[in-house]
Amino acid sequence: MTVKTQLALFFFLSCIFASQEASAPVLVENEPLHRVVLKNESVVVLHLTLPPGERTLYHTHSHDRVAVNLSSTSITQQTWNETEGQPSPAAPGTISVYTLSGSSFTHRVHNIGSAPFDVLDVELLERPGTPSPSAAAAIAGENPSARVYSWVLAPGSVSAMHSHVRPYLIVSAKGFTLKMSAPDGQSTAHDVKPGEFHWVNTKVTHSLANVGSTEGQIVEIELK
Repeated sequence: MTVKTQLALFFFLSCIFASQEASAPVLVENEPLHRVVLKNESVVVLHLTLPPGERTLYHTHSHDRVAVNLSSTSITQQTWNETEGQPSPAAPGTISVYTLSGSSFTHRVHNIGSAPFDVLDVELLERPGTPSPSAAAAIAGENPSARVYSWVLAPGSVSAMHSHVRPYLIVSAKGFTLKMSAPDGQSTAHDVKPGEFHWVNTKVTHSLANVGSTEGQIVEIELK
């Protein structure tokens, strides 16, 4: 083998190795487009904004999770070592609840739409040994780690009074003017934007009202 041929082969193998390294999965917290916006002993909240036409890196999830979509577009997902899946529409307020099967799940996301794919991805760090037996309201989705409640509020509407006995994450899926009231009549009202969230680690009884002029949606992700 000539020196020229050896150099060509070395360059070819180097390119293959670099390509493999570039596509190697990373932990979801290390995926460049997933921004960690909250991390505590119970949850990791990641905000993904994926531009049109772009793909995330292959990334690995190691827990049950809940995703709250914040934008309208269309995506595909591709599991590691499998073909790319079929297009799936994403709309504000759509909730996806995932149960981890095995020790991890690795995939990447491709935004095939014309608008950014904007989503909050909530990793639930611990499955309870004995889940709480009570639900705060009608359940929109659940996995072994959490129950999810979705309140779609037309202008002027009010949710039922309900109680959270476990820690929970409250997420605004659609922007509106939210009024929260306690059983004693005390209340607070403020404008919330899509993607705003708050971690609550105390027992709470409240109702949720839309005192604005546009439809709103609140998603509550309550630990079991």
